[in-house]
Amino acid sequence: MSEQELLVLIAPPGLEEALVDFLLAQDDFRGFSLQRIEGSPAFGRLSLAEQVTGRRQQVMFHLHAPREAVDALVGRLRRDLRGAGLHYWILPVREAGPIP
Repeated sequence: MSEQELLVLIAPPGLEEALVDFLLAQDDFRGFSLQRIEGSPAFGRLSLAEQVTGRRQQVMFHLHAPREAVDALVGRLRRDLRGAGLHYWILPVREAGPIP
């Protein structure tokens, strides 16, 4: 069995629907979780309102798959959504599956 990884993807809220469509079109993934979050300004410029609050609205996607599939997806994101303000990290998944 191939080693599984968890891809966490952070995006501006304006990309939510485009990313949902993009991820649904991928054959290597069965699904994902989506969460609306607020985050600190780790990257990018803040609007005036964001400067006042010290955080910005973002969306966070979680998906796991074999390492090769995660690497391929990150490559497609780099190619197709370059400069879109995405941020990501990848973590190993020790175990995953349904609970019977």
